[in-house]
Order: sequence, then C-alpha cells, then structure tokens
Amino acid sequence: MYLKHGSPVKMMESYIAVLTKGVCQSEENGSFLSKDFDARKAYLAGSIKDIVSQFGMETIILHTALMLKKRIVAYHPKVEAVQEFTRTLPALVWHRQDWSILHSYVHLNADELDALQTCTGYVAGFVDVEVSHRVGLYDVFVNLAESEITIAPPAKEAMAMGKLHKEIGQLIVQSAEDPEKSDSQVIQDIALKTKEVLSSLAPLSEVSGAGGKLVLRVEALKQKRFPPATENFLYHLAAAERMLQT
Repeated sequence: MYLKHGSPVKMMESYIAVLTKGVCQSEENGSFLSKDFDARKAYLAGSIKDIVSQFGMETIILHTALMLKKRIVAYHPKVEAVQEFTRTLPALVWHRQDWSILHSYVHLNADELDALQTCTGYVAGFVDVEVSHRVGLYDVFVNLAESEITIAPPAKEAMAMGKLHKEIGQLIVQSAEDPEKSDSQVIQDIALKTKEVLSSLAPLSEVSGAGGKLVLRVEALKQKRFPPATENFLYHLAAAERMLQT
C-alpha cells in the first residue's frame, strides 16, 4: 500500500490510528488493517531449504544454537544476503514464534553494539568482515561468503554434538532435500522434531511454586543415563527454557 502525500499532521494521525487501533481510513488512501500484514510473512520470505543446501548437516549447529538461545553472528559483504539469511533463522525454532531475537543489519559502532549486547541471545547480521575478530559478540559465527560456521571456544561445551544432534540434523537435511516439500513443510517437520525433544524434558521435571512452573530434576536427568552429549544438551536446553531451579 503506497500512501499519497499528505500533511505531516494527517500522516501522524494515521500512524497513531494504526498503532492504537490497528486500522486507519482516509479518502486518499483507503483502509489499512494491520492484521492483513502479518510480519511473519516477511520473515518467511527467506528459504530454509536454501540454508540447508548451503550448509548441509552443519545446519544442526544453527538449530542447536537457536534452541539454546546462543548468540549467532552472520557476515556477508552484501546486505541483501545477510538480511535474507538472518531473517529466516528464527523459523528453525518455530515453537517460540520469537523474531525479537533478530537484528538483521548491525553496524560496528558503540551504540549499536552496546544495544545488541543487552540481549541474552540473538541473530545479528553484519557486512563488515571485522566482526569475525569480535569474538565477544558471538557464540556461533557464520561466514556466508565462505559457507563456514564456527563455534566460539567458550560455547563449545554447551554446543557439544552427539547422537541426538545427528538424528535431528539428518531429519533437517532429508526434509529440505525432498523436492516435493515446500519451505513451510520443512519448517513443520523441524518443529515437530523440536516438540518431541522438548517433550522429553517433561517426565524429568516437577511442578515448582504456586505458578505451576516446570523445573528440571537434575537427578532424574542423570538417572536416565543418556549419552554425555545428549544429557549436556538437555540440561542446557532446560536452562534456555527457564526450567532450572533458581
């Protein structure tokens, strides 16, 4: 929808109407309903299948980082490439429906970096290759230009890969390589597997407090005798889902 030129006052009135009521109407521009412009449609304009085509089994690193609410930084010299990639990543953790983690174009200046570092976990895009040396900014660094993914040393313990990760990674690759499946169907397949992983925490948890919050019983997790990488992942996943006793 393109707005015809009008007075600043009328433009402000229209903006406030959309902000407060979700709708504005005018003789010049007709009606605008914010519900007709779902932001998720814009985020889904990117392709999960393209990401898997580029990174293959290493896509599981991105999925794991997002599940654990780690900091992902992506670099490409072309802003269009980095924006398309970053805006697609939150779809890998569709159950959260959270695009607030997305910062698709960040500059290497103090104000923007300070704001970014107030976030617990994020997906941030940069066009300045210097960001690769700012190791304090990321847990996972994605060099889109070179198709390389690097896990920062401090994050390697939480991001240790095992049998469960291989299983999820294979599902992602097989789904994405199916020519009969659309991107939305691939996202659905990943979401179902993610739900299965999350549901495995429920039997290992107990209700704590008046709010009925589920809290992981660490002893119950250990008694399951999962492979070390799986136990480690489930523990850190519980922390990301705020299921640890504080």
